[in-house]
Amino acid sequence: MLPVPTLDALVLSGLFGASGLLHMAGPAFLRHAYRRWRFPSNAHHVAGVLQILTALFLSNPVTRIWGVILAGFIIFFTTVALLNRGKYAYSVPGLLLMLALVPASLAGPL
Repeated sequence: MLPVPTLDALVLSGLFGASGLLHMAGPAFLRHAYRRWRFPSNAHHVAGVLQILTALFLSNPVTRIWGVILAGFIIFFTTVALLNRGKYAYSVPGLLLMLALVPASLAGPL
């Protein structure tokens, strides 16, 4: 049985990996959302690369702390963007993910 912080880090890695792949695929609804919020046309690719990099960092015990730091930046800026646009309810999952980074930061080697 894996310790809770390690399991948390691996679950977060899976979430960031899935989100990164979704952003890299760039389905129409995602491109439309980025366009509606006036982000550059390739911003979803940048977000996807950063999320995949975060997932890789979180999955490796040696680089896990870098994954936590990068995930914190991504979640922080995403939450700020949502709050600036009045999407208060949509920012709640981001705040919960931020809380989930705390035990992940305590995960040691497997």
